[in-house]
Amino acid sequence: MTFAKGASLPDPAGLLNSSLEGNARRAIDVHERDQIDEEALRVLIRAAVALNTSSGAKPSSGAAA
Repeated sequence: MTFAKGASLPDPAGLLNSSLEGNARRAIDVHERDQIDEEALRVLIRAAVALNTSSGAKPSSGAAA
C-alpha cells in the first residue's frame, strides 16, 4: 500500500515500513498473517486524504470550471 506523500505523514504507530529511503513516498508492505493495527491504519489513511485534498493540491484535469 503506497502513500505518494507518505514522507509528510505522521506515523506514530510505525506502520510505514517500506520505501523509507525516498524523499516523498512511503509504503506499507503487508504479508500473509501480518497483524495490522486497524485504528492506526485508519488514522494514517485519513491523514493522507487530508494531505492530498489540502489547498496545495491541484484539481484534476477533468474538473469543471
